[in-house]
Amino acid sequence: MKKRVISVLLATAMVVGTLAGCGSTAPAKEEAPAADETQAPAGDAQETETEEASAQALEGTLKVAAFDGGYGTQMWTEVTNKFMENNPGVTIELTAEKNLEEVISPLMKAGDYPDFVYLATGRELALPETLLKDNAIMNISDVLSMQVPGEDVSVGDKIITGFTDTLVTNPYNDGETYLAPMFYSPCGLWYDANLLETKGWEVPQTWDEMWELGDKAKAEGISLFTYPVAGYFDAFIFGMLTEAGGTDFYNRAMSYEDGIWETQEAKEVFEIVGKLAEYMEPTTVGNANKDNFKKNQQLVLDDKAIFMPNGNWIIGEMADAPRAEGFKWGFAPLPAIKAGGEQCAFTFFEQAWIPAQAENPELAKAFMAYLYSDEAAEIFAKTGGAIQPIKGVSNFITDEDTKTIYSVYDTGAIASMGGFAATEAVEGVSMKDTLFFTIDSIVTGDKTVEEWQAAVEGVSDQLRGALK
Repeated sequence: MKKRVISVLLATAMVVGTLAGCGSTAPAKEEAPAADETQAPAGDAQETETEEASAQALEGTLKVAAFDGGYGTQMWTEVTNKFMENNPGVTIELTAEKNLEEVISPLMKAGDYPDFVYLATGRELALPETLLKDNAIMNISDVLSMQVPGEDVSVGDKIITGFTDTLVTNPYNDGETYLAPMFYSPCGLWYDANLLETKGWEVPQTWDEMWELGDKAKAEGISLFTYPVAGYFDAFIFGMLTEAGGTDFYNRAMSYEDGIWETQEAKEVFEIVGKLAEYMEPTTVGNANKDNFKKNQQLVLDDKAIFMPNGNWIIGEMADAPRAEGFKWGFAPLPAIKAGGEQCAFTFFEQAWIPAQAENPELAKAFMAYLYSDEAAEIFAKTGGAIQPIKGVSNFITDEDTKTIYSVYDTGAIASMGGFAATEAVEGVSMKDTLFFTIDSIVTGDKTVEEWQAAVEGVSDQLRGALK
């Protein structure tokens, strides 16, 4: 079927990089050889001078900080090395850590800022969100008009349409870009395709079919669902909101419209999650934390639970984990709320940014532009399995599992991109905690769906007045 993508003009986020430092002193420039007795043609000489000037245009030390998540750090080592190879006057100091916020935050407070940071919004410590509230992230709109190094196309034209028209990339809703879209992944439900094939079970197309499958699986001692941590319900709920009310409804919810969470459309979403809790694998909540989340992911690999919400990094993250015989990754969009309704796979993407107080911002922008080149995209795809949101990126996808994921929109599913509009900080108020992490309490029965829905509307009321 023809690919259909809904770009929701809003966006959200998590994930890469281990400590890896690469950098060396820029090689000394060689003295020009003595002029030859035979003078080169003026045109050739000018061309040579232009090429030499271009080769020497970028100089200095660039501090790159990258989050170490599911994609690994080797791709960052390779891409920074390639950039230095292309620009001999540049030295890159690479820092890649799983706790990147904890590493760079004290340094920044002391005035030592990285020049380029790969760290997405939506994480617990919310570093980029905090910096945005303080106007401490640089406007990078000019990067979109820069030429991709080595290619005859601008960065803005190279990036897939829609990715720079969101409230994540343009957090102040003023048409200016502050966060650059990076690796993207359709987010949906992951499962063992071999399990379903062996049992003769079909992937549910509607939630009614999902409940039927849950009953069949329960009869055989298999749970229908699990999740790594409750935060992974972000893409799930965003996709469900799009299914329930369409793009306009989703935009209104993301903008904290009064009463939006009390509507029938929102109620349907809350009730579906509430019923899903009845089919949850029993150990899920106990392991739904940063230390034990892989145990929940392992449930799917062991055929103890059928579905879990996740992104494409799951393949690399669990690459060395044991699994049931014949295990084969399967990926599906969310079931439709009603028969004949649309199925959605939310598109998650990460971001990179430049601190407003970066010491070498122009070099950081040149590096950022390079990350959208075919050369860099191929390194990211082949080394880390990270897919850049650029036109033609499918040329670099060789892994069959990855191809399966990125073809989800070719089979009729719709894609949405979106997240909450930026607000000023409101003490003690967190939409993320209330909307997503309350799900743990729904599963345990400590809170009812009605209490959850009311709490979300209450938080929405408080954040509406704090909109930027």
